[in-house]
Amino acid sequence: MKKLEDYICTIPDFPEPGIMFRDITTVFQDADGLKLAIDTMQDLVKDLDFDVIVATESRGFIYGAAMAYNMGKPLVLVRKKGKLPRETVSVDYDLEYGKSTLEIHTDAVRPGQKCLLVDDLLATGGTLKAAAELVEKLGGEVAAIECMIELGGLNGRAKLAGYRVESAICFDGK
Repeated sequence: MKKLEDYICTIPDFPEPGIMFRDITTVFQDADGLKLAIDTMQDLVKDLDFDVIVATESRGFIYGAAMAYNMGKPLVLVRKKGKLPRETVSVDYDLEYGKSTLEIHTDAVRPGQKCLLVDDLLATGGTLKAAAELVEKLGGEVAAIECMIELGGLNGRAKLAGYRVESAICFDGK
């Protein structure tokens, strides 16, 4: 029986020397791998009391949508600036090589709603920290943050101190 790690393709020195790029598209390309990924992520939060799944653009949408469907929860999307058509709130955050902005519709999370944040990757923690700030700006509560892969060497958990953080797989290094 294959482990989740077996479905992930690792590309050395991409996009630059010293980086071990973890390609999750190979998980999506295999029905058994995708099922295992979703099942594993759901199992990590089976004890969690939450109302809504908040998924970040773009691969977080894949995991978040499947989990929301299976768990009977609504799905809220966090997108890059300018991608949402109605009134939004936004948060600016730092990237490894610059800055970016995330947005959420102002009516996407109601005050007091408990939210599970879902993304594909926890690296430096910037994207998920920004998503958590958006939820909190709307009066929601971050019940937990979950990702498919965590790159332990980038210490993203430190940026998310104070939140419950779950990852299906943790790779050492970058």
